[in-house]
Amino acid sequence: MTNKLRVVEICAGAGGQSLGLERAGFHHELAIELDETAAATLRLNRPEWKVAVGDVADKSVWDPSDQSPNKLPYRIDLFAGGVPCPPFSIAGQQLGSSDERDLFAWAVEQVGIIKPRAVMLENVRGLSMPRFSGYRQHVLDRLEELGYKAEWKLINSSDYGIAQLRPRFVLVAMEENEFARFHWPQPKPKRVTVGRALKDLMSSNGWEGADEWSQHADAIGPTIVGGSKKHGGADLGPTRAKAAWAELGVNGKGIADTAPMPGETFEIGPKLTLEMVAKLQGWGGRDYKWKFAGRKTSIYRQIGNAFPPPVARSLGLAIASALKGTSPVRKKLEDSNVTDPVYKALKENGDFMTIDEIVDHAGTDLTVNQIQRGIDILERDFDIERAECGKQISFRIGHFRAFVGQKEHSRHSFYEGSINRVS
Repeated sequence: MTNKLRVVEICAGAGGQSLGLERAGFHHELAIELDETAAATLRLNRPEWKVAVGDVADKSVWDPSDQSPNKLPYRIDLFAGGVPCPPFSIAGQQLGSSDERDLFAWAVEQVGIIKPRAVMLENVRGLSMPRFSGYRQHVLDRLEELGYKAEWKLINSSDYGIAQLRPRFVLVAMEENEFARFHWPQPKPKRVTVGRALKDLMSSNGWEGADEWSQHADAIGPTIVGGSKKHGGADLGPTRAKAAWAELGVNGKGIADTAPMPGETFEIGPKLTLEMVAKLQGWGGRDYKWKFAGRKTSIYRQIGNAFPPPVARSLGLAIASALKGTSPVRKKLEDSNVTDPVYKALKENGDFMTIDEIVDHAGTDLTVNQIQRGIDILERDFDIERAECGKQISFRIGHFRAFVGQKEHSRHSFYEGSINRVS
C-alpha cells in the first residue's frame, strides 16, 4: 500500500477522469458524484471503490477533513475533479462566481484541508478567457498561500489520441520541490480522425458504405456536447455543432440504436450510436473498457460530459512522474504566474488605488481604457469600492463572491430546491 498513489476525486461523473487516472497508476481512495446514475456507472465498473453520492459541498455526503493528514496515516497524493462547467461556459452566461453551481473556488479551499501532494482540476475553455482572469489570479494566489505552485494550461484532447478537438482548461498544483519536476504531457505525433476511430464500428453490421464514409470523415470532429438535465437530449448538440458533424457525414439529430445495416442510404450520413460516441470520447478497446448504467439519454449525457480517459491518463502520468521524482527538474520555474495584473496590483496594495497607481504597480503597458475594462470585469466576481481622489477615481478590491463554503451563501437555498435538476 505504501507504493500506491492515492487520489480523491470530486465531481467524478461517469468515470472518464477516474479511469484515466487509474491507468496512470492512481488508486481511488474516494470518488464523489452528484448524479445517482453516473455514480451507479462508477460502482458498476469498480465495485471495490468507495463512491459517495450527493452534493460534494455537503459535509453529510463528504467531510474533506476525513482525507486530511490529521485523520489518515498518510497524505492523499492527488486531489482531482472536473467541477461544474456552466459557470464558465462560452455557451452560457458566464456568471462565474454568481452562478450557484460554481465549485472551483470551493475546491481550492479544500486543498488547505486535505493537503494533497498534487491537485488537478479541469474545466471548459471559457475559464481561460479574459472574463475570468481575476478569478484565475485569485486561484493562483490562494494556492500560493496554501504552499503550492500552480499553472493553468489549455489543452486540446485531439493532441492525446481523441478524435475531437474538445479543449479543456486544466489547473495543476504541487508543492514547489515536486512541481519543479512537473512537465505538461507532450502531444502525440499522430492525430486520430473521426473516420479512423469509427470505421470498424460503422462496418460492424456489414454496411457497404463504411469505407467511403471513413475517408470522407477523415478529420477531427467538433466537441461532443452532453447537455444537461434541463437542456439537451441524446443528440450532438446545438445547430452549429450539428452542421459541423454534417460536413463529416454524420447526422447529429439524434443517436442511433445500431450501426448502419447493409443497403442503408443516408441524406446526410448515419447517426452515431452510444458506443461510437464513447469511442470518440476515448472509451473502448483493451485499455479503456467501460460500461454505463441508465437509459439512453442518461448514458449519452454521461459520455458527452466526461473528461476523455486517455487525456486524464496523460496528465496523470505526468503528475505521477513528478511525485515519484522520476522526471527531470525544469530548467526554469517562473517566480510568479500573473494572469491579471490589475487584480494583482489591487490585491497586493490592499488600499484604494488610482488608475495611474495601478499602472505603476503593475509595471505593464496597459492603457487607461484597458485597466478600466479590467476593473469592470473584476466587478463581476469581486466587490469593487470606489472613492474620489482629487480629480480621479480610486479603486479598492473587496469581497470575492464565489462560494467557498460560507453558510450564508445563496447556493444552499438553490440546491435545496433544485438539486435533482443540477448537472
